[in-house]
Amino acid sequence: MRPSLYYEVHGDGGPFLLLVHGMLSSRAQWMLNLDELATISRPVVVELMGHGRSPSPDEAEYYSPAHYVAEFEAIREETGTDRWLICGQSLGAALTLRYSLDHPERVIGQVFTNSNSALADREWARRVLPLMEAQSRRLESEGRAALDGHPLNPGRGGRLPAEAREALVADYALHSVSGIAKTGLYTVPQSSVRERAGEIAVPTLLVVGEREKGFAEARCYAEETIPGITTVALDAGHAVNLEAAAKFNGAVTGFIKSYLPA
Repeated sequence: MRPSLYYEVHGDGGPFLLLVHGMLSSRAQWMLNLDELATISRPVVVELMGHGRSPSPDEAEYYSPAHYVAEFEAIREETGTDRWLICGQSLGAALTLRYSLDHPERVIGQVFTNSNSALADREWARRVLPLMEAQSRRLESEGRAALDGHPLNPGRGGRLPAEAREALVADYALHSVSGIAKTGLYTVPQSSVRERAGEIAVPTLLVVGEREKGFAEARCYAEETIPGITTVALDAGHAVNLEAAAKFNGAVTGFIKSYLPA
């Protein structure tokens, strides 16, 4: 039996809404959004391979963006819905954007947040990917100590609301060192959809955390390239859906309502 992503469904009415977190996060990424989103949709929260409650297979193929697209399709089929909404955060956005490109007929609309990996250009890849690979090699050689000292450890998230930080830290203890290393080696380097962004054919909302200045170029590229994109900019950083949860929830529910039957 092939390893499958852990997921859970919330809410009891409206279209299904796939929610995909970023690297070194977990289902807790959405804890401040679920109650509001569940009033108009049925959130489907997944965890990436090696993260939280999902498995950590040894084979590299299970960490490829193409495999994640297949996993999302399998989850859609299991929910019994023909079309759904999708939302990705950070690395998760790279995967949901790819899904929308490969299966536009299955997507009612999509939301994504700050994600350099999704829109990485060659310069970003030249600077960042060697660092990601070095971190992954260190995880493989040093184990849990290297994971606990990782710069993305949520315990260092000073702008995160306390309850979200506590939940993310608790889930951090569940992450697989091997699975995180393989994410850095096999998911991130293949994640960019920059060259395909102009082909996106579904309604798209970008919710930007403006404090993350390193996302400015990718934001401009998205706004210039993705057909019909709408942008909502909030006073927050990378984890915009947690740092500005109420405004994020309002933007996303408004977007969803605009595509629901009257």
